Amino acid sequence: MKMKVTLMIVVAAILATAQSIQAGTIKGKVTAHGAKNAGDAVVYIDKIPGKSFPAPKAHAKIDQRNMTFKPKVLPVLVGTTVDFLNSDDVLHNVYSPDKCDGKFNLGSWPKGQTKSMTFTSAGCIATLLCNVHPEMQGTVVVLETPYHAVTGADGSYTIKGVPAGTYTLKIWHEKLHGAAQQITVTESGEVEANFDIKR
Repeated sequence: MKMKVTLMIVVAAILATAQSIQAGTIKGKVTAHGAKNAGDAVVYIDKIPGKSFPAPKAHAKIDQRNMTFKPKVLPVLVGTTVDFLNSDDVLHNVYSPDKCDGKFNLGSWPKGQTKSMTFTSAGCIATLLCNVHPEMQGTVVVLETPYHAVTGADGSYTIKGVPAGTYTLKIWHEKLHGAAQQITVTESGEVEANFDIKR
């Protein structure tokens, strides 16, 4: 019996390794027209018909530090719980005026404490604000697949571990827009997809 269990574990490990080997990478660059740089855009694979993904057990995190939300933009898989930590010496608040998950308001809390919110509405864009400090703003982008990335200031992005297949790749930016693309990812391959975004 013990040998059978061990064999099953080994087979599972081999299958997991094979699946990871058969995963490709999407990478590219975003050019932004009308913004100071191409950072904080979210590039993501849209819903995959017939495929759903379980919500992650691990929580995502947004820090409130130096009067800013860090990261400013956070893409999450639907069902993800986000922990909001206050790292400043002043009270902070987190609320969203958007209809995403009910125009939530988590109240205010002091340094070192955390409050949490679970995002259950796929496709939702939740603007994050602080009613204590109106200059603070962030965004949670709720997606239907775990295949996404946030661009750096130079517009570059990489999405790793994408199973082979043909997908619709989309982009979200706070102020700019870009057209979706159909891409095909091969096993252990790399596909390039660049975006131009503008008003």
